[in-house]
Amino acid sequence: MSTVIERTRTQDLKARTHETHEQLDQRIMANQPFASRDNYARFLDAQYRFLRDADALYDNPELSKLFSDLAERRRYLSIAADMGDLGRPLPQLDAAPVSASLDVASAMGWLYVVEGSKLGAAILYKLAGKLGLDENFGARHLAGHPDGRARHWRSFTSALDGLQLDDEAEARVTAGAVAAFACMNGHLDRVYA
Repeated sequence: MSTVIERTRTQDLKARTHETHEQLDQRIMANQPFASRDNYARFLDAQYRFLRDADALYDNPELSKLFSDLAERRRYLSIAADMGDLGRPLPQLDAAPVSASLDVASAMGWLYVVEGSKLGAAILYKLAGKLGLDENFGARHLAGHPDGRARHWRSFTSALDGLQLDDEAEARVTAGAVAAFACMNGHLDRVYA
């Protein structure tokens, strides 16, 4: 007798985006963002651009129905404060690729990347500490939620896994995640050119 274990949507999405995600992580670390405050400031610039691009997700009325704490999940203002701490001007940016009216499936793909980055931020936060940065100065956007990173991630994955989606919407979730990873890669191209 064999048992078939079904994977969740989140697990499938992780598998479908693993290679892209891994390449991004390696690329970030290859630029040694924690070797100096200057290196960190360049990484912060790319992160700022990405979080600004995704910020409209937190004004999406459909997402707010899924997450009562949607506003608390937003990191755009905290990363802007981090930039100010390091004396970095906020970059002048073109229109963001994400709007508050993005369909739920695509938005959840983007949010998968943004919310997932908070898990990896636990390691980055410790590394930022070696540069004298913390939740009060320069590394606010990397700090964990007082209730814990894992709790907020589980809340997100529960909502994602619980959505009833057809095949077309499933494809939009994946496309949204891939677009988010590509967006961050594009910002790394700009700041490390």
